[in-house]
Amino acid sequence: MNELCDLKVHINGHHTLHLHQSVMCAFSGRLRTMVKQEKIMKKAGRKEAVSIKLAGFPGGADGFELVARFCYNNGRVLLCPSNLPVLHCAAVFLEMIEEVCACNLLAQAEAFVNGLCYWTWGDVLTAVRSCEHFAAAADSSGLLERLISALFSKITATPETPTAAASAACGGGMGTPNRSSSSCSSSPDTVGFGRSSSSATKTPESMRPCAGREWWFDDMTSLSPPTIEKVMRVLGCYGVENKNLILTRFLLHYLRAATRRPPALCEGEREGAAALAGLADTAVHGVALVGGTAFSCRGLFWVLRIVSAVGLSRECRHKLERLMGLMLDQATLDDLLVSGDDGGVYDVNLVMRLVRVFVASEEEADAPSQRMRKVGRLVDKYLGEISPDHGLKVSKFLAVAESLPDSARDCYDGVYRALDIYLESHPVLSLEERTTLCRCLNYEKLTLEACKDLAKNRRIPPGVAVQALASQQCKLHISEPGPGAAAPATKERRSNPSACSQSQTPRRRVARRATRSVDLGGGGDDDEKELLRLNLQRMQSRVVELERACKEMKGQMSKMAKGKSFSFGAGAASCHQTGGRGLPRLC
Repeated sequence: MNELCDLKVHINGHHTLHLHQSVMCAFSGRLRTMVKQEKIMKKAGRKEAVSIKLAGFPGGADGFELVARFCYNNGRVLLCPSNLPVLHCAAVFLEMIEEVCACNLLAQAEAFVNGLCYWTWGDVLTAVRSCEHFAAAADSSGLLERLISALFSKITATPETPTAAASAACGGGMGTPNRSSSSCSSSPDTVGFGRSSSSATKTPESMRPCAGREWWFDDMTSLSPPTIEKVMRVLGCYGVENKNLILTRFLLHYLRAATRRPPALCEGEREGAAALAGLADTAVHGVALVGGTAFSCRGLFWVLRIVSAVGLSRECRHKLERLMGLMLDQATLDDLLVSGDDGGVYDVNLVMRLVRVFVASEEEADAPSQRMRKVGRLVDKYLGEISPDHGLKVSKFLAVAESLPDSARDCYDGVYRALDIYLESHPVLSLEERTTLCRCLNYEKLTLEACKDLAKNRRIPPGVAVQALASQQCKLHISEPGPGAAAPATKERRSNPSACSQSQTPRRRVARRATRSVDLGGGGDDDEKELLRLNLQRMQSRVVELERACKEMKGQMSKMAKGKSFSFGAGAASCHQTGGRGLPRLC
């Protein structure tokens, strides 16, 4: 049969078909022109075989085979929604128009397209999906735009249910879709668009402006990102032009589905990745337009997680974070626990940016509002949650703790608990680093229980503990001791001159003054006051012990500097003098 074929066609550089010139050129104006030009160049005879190359043919070898069947079948072909796009684009490519042959392929395809109003939802969706393999040709011929318009005409004409089941577009049978299951799986309300996820009540209808139009969300997720981008452009809602809440919610649903696809389905699709990033920006523009009227704070955090997974421009990220920061008082601890991408477990920088936005919005208020105090409690819980992270630096912990003004907290117990967890999880911190961390505490706003726990906490530097205990004077009705109260202390100093000389250090003077100034008057707080005085006395003893140990260590270091040997026995003796405990790292 090959010797009878006088036309060899190379399709897209991968396939070769042997055909007859008379059959193919009778329907295709482009093939007729190419064959003539090839014969002129090679000076070939009428019956000699001719070889031509077709690059960028829509549909590849399979598409050209359908065209060949049409030509060999004397211009007859069975058109359906699945093969219409490739035949239409091939007819445009090969110039199969009426001037070449009556009732040609392009005319038949156009007549079939003109009946789009009678197509079912599944038929239109199938045709749109078929265009994805040759999107450029379908777009240039105008077919893709007509199909997209027909697709959304079906949505607006039947807002409650589609004219055919979505399964028909995926190869299944026709039928009426189960709207209850489709709506439940498609609705973004189920993943954070309600005003409160913990509430058992339903989201008000005013918060769900497109609740009755969600049946098509799942069906449209089967389309590729470039096709969805084309859809948004055809509808005039791409980028900053997106002012449609329904399309915004659809984009978020689509991006969520895109992040859950296996990586193998998206490999090598650079165009698809760029299209996803553009869709993410478009969705954020739509979210920013409606703001808190349609999205709760939790919904905004959900949006951030979705769009960040596919890529987001800096401008859109700033716009979304500003909207979230203004609603930070409505957030919960779970909302703030966003995974980090800079080596840490959580994205601490995000929370700091949100807090800055919120604080800036509340600066005009004369007195701290309830919203500010609520955010203060939320930040304290967040500090306690991120403290065990070994990758959290001291500077980052301090930045979060000090991101709020002092007036945002009525009590600093939450900050102290977070600080204690951080010190326990980071045992290698130096004394200077631990002292620096404690600057985020306001000792006057610590409760008595927290202050007593701080005094007994060996992870807290001694100087910080003394300052915290001394700050409790204002809570215990401090009064200066009279002349009679000073007599026993004077007598004690006279009987023990060494103790008097040692008490001249600033920390011991603060501790002794705090001990002497506690008023043990009657009332129900006598036990607490007595415990505090005992803690102060223990603290004073601890300071004396540590100073004595420091003095001995300095003496031993001076001996080493003079060249004398330092024996382990001397070290053991000094350890024995300090009660058998190891010397703390103070010098």
